[in-house]
Amino acid sequence: MRITSLSVSDQLGGSEVALVGMIGALQRLHPDWRVQVILPGDGPLRERLRDTAATCSVVPMPAALAGMGEWSAVEDGWSARSRLALGVQMCSTASVLPAYESRLARTVAEFQPDLIHTNGLKAHVLGARLPDPNVPIVWHLHEYISRRRLTRWLLRRYASRCSTVIANSSSVATDVTSSLGAWPPVRVVPNSVDLSAFSPEGPQLDLDRAAGLSPASAGVLRVGLVATYGRWKGHEVFLDAMQRTAHLQHVRGYIVGGPLYETPNSQLTRHDLQSMIDARQLTGRVGLTGFIEAAPAMRALDVVVHASTEPEPFGLVIAEAMACGRALITTGYGGAAELISEGRDALVAEPGDPRALADAIETLAGDVDLRGAMGARAREAARVRFAPEAIAAHMSQAFEMAVSRRRVAEPA
Repeated sequence: MRITSLSVSDQLGGSEVALVGMIGALQRLHPDWRVQVILPGDGPLRERLRDTAATCSVVPMPAALAGMGEWSAVEDGWSARSRLALGVQMCSTASVLPAYESRLARTVAEFQPDLIHTNGLKAHVLGARLPDPNVPIVWHLHEYISRRRLTRWLLRRYASRCSTVIANSSSVATDVTSSLGAWPPVRVVPNSVDLSAFSPEGPQLDLDRAAGLSPASAGVLRVGLVATYGRWKGHEVFLDAMQRTAHLQHVRGYIVGGPLYETPNSQLTRHDLQSMIDARQLTGRVGLTGFIEAAPAMRALDVVVHASTEPEPFGLVIAEAMACGRALITTGYGGAAELISEGRDALVAEPGDPRALADAIETLAGDVDLRGAMGARAREAARVRFAPEAIAAHMSQAFEMAVSRRRVAEPA
């Protein structure tokens, strides 16, 4: 089988990391399959894909299209002002879209794929607009669409072009079905985790150095929020919780991650976060590491925090922390609830509640045996829930079914 995967980001967000894992596992399962990944730029995703046998093609995405997004309108409650701003964006995008789509179509046609896999909301629409109607398309959804009016309308418009939707959680599957109706059919396939890279054993990073903090004294307990700078990732909740644990002198906090998105108003800046830290008198106790290698960073943490204030479609950080055998606190909100067994391999703190998060941090900070037991159980659960080989088998079945349905339909 020849597969073209269309990605609308060349960065390393959760869906892009999941894409790399999927391709690697598929190629181990089917060495004869050939995969082409079309990227919008020459970012870190291309470098990561070099570890696979995928062919990478770069079709530069115009800035107007890359910056097109409706998150600010969602957050603003779709006010008249936000709708006007979105309309201006759409006009700018319309002027550059034909030439970009023409280059994209040529790149796809040269590879002659049996199937097109799209990764990202814009990719689903762009894939559906490709000119060859005989190539089946699989939309791989890592996001909720019900609150996104424009995206929901566009996906409904092009739903007939899609053979199958892969949802990374049952929560996302329910959202897709409620938004699009009975077609396309939806199949739940969770993201996988590289269990050899994300493991309890291995090198650890010096988080104090990465964050510009003074070296910690012996016995320090390191608690980290691992997330991009997306506004819904719960940074303020985490900092408020750290402020409430000021009496725990041996606890240090870290925000591990950085800015990722190109759409306006979708994320905080480093300056925003540093101002929040300073305002809470957490300077020297909480630091910003920026983007650093995920697995060694998690192994350097005693407790990993996931504090998203919106429902999490999947929560790759949760799965990776579990694979690393870390004690974990999560909101259990949306797809995140499907990854854990509350009280067994993770503690749950109500989303948006800094007091609940502070209580959970204090519980783990005061009980080394609980941290160890919870981390060990999390590792064992990750080996079952996120094994790449099992995930790849489900994904390949979905791909083969989409191709076979198209081949049966062609004579008619």
